[in-house]
Amino acid sequence: MSNTTLTYYNQNAKAFSDSTLNVDMSALYAEFLPHVAQHGSILDAGCGSARDAAFFKAQGFTVSAFDASPELAELASSYLHQPVEVKTFQELNCVNQYDGIWCCASLLHVPKSELPQVFLNLQNALKPNGVLYVSFKYGTQERVHNGREFTDLNENALTHLLSHTQLKAIKQWQSVDQRPERESEVWLNALIKVVHVL
Repeated sequence: MSNTTLTYYNQNAKAFSDSTLNVDMSALYAEFLPHVAQHGSILDAGCGSARDAAFFKAQGFTVSAFDASPELAELASSYLHQPVEVKTFQELNCVNQYDGIWCCASLLHVPKSELPQVFLNLQNALKPNGVLYVSFKYGTQERVHNGREFTDLNENALTHLLSHTQLKAIKQWQSVDQRPERESEVWLNALIKVVHVL
């Protein structure tokens, strides 16, 4: 995450957290959770407000979470009632640890040139039968919007990025933003698993 994007989240942490806490994510949970081992471990990577981590925890999963913004991580820790680490995707270096990794609207702040390595980090962190969920704003460009840097992806771009890993998208679909006044924004969603090479 760039310094400008990080500064944005640190300066607007409370407003950003408040604006996302009550967004209805049930349709995405319904896609992701059936692939996660019952009572398994889920990492909410780039957790923001910890809205999703709190939901997973309430469903009986063991939850870990991190965010690059110290201000957001502090708010998220309070909401989740457990510590939220301050770290970036580039600093993720665990192996074979999670049944599910949830990257909801978080990888989109990783520069495109760094995404191949970040996907390898995520691949390494997954257990053999684990599942990864990712979402990006739909498009093909890297851009700056309202003080934040975004990497937009479409299906082809995501497939190309994953071709350098042992990861494969088992499902890709588009959805519209669930926040009020944001319905015109289209998202690319994907469920991704490790392909075992014999």
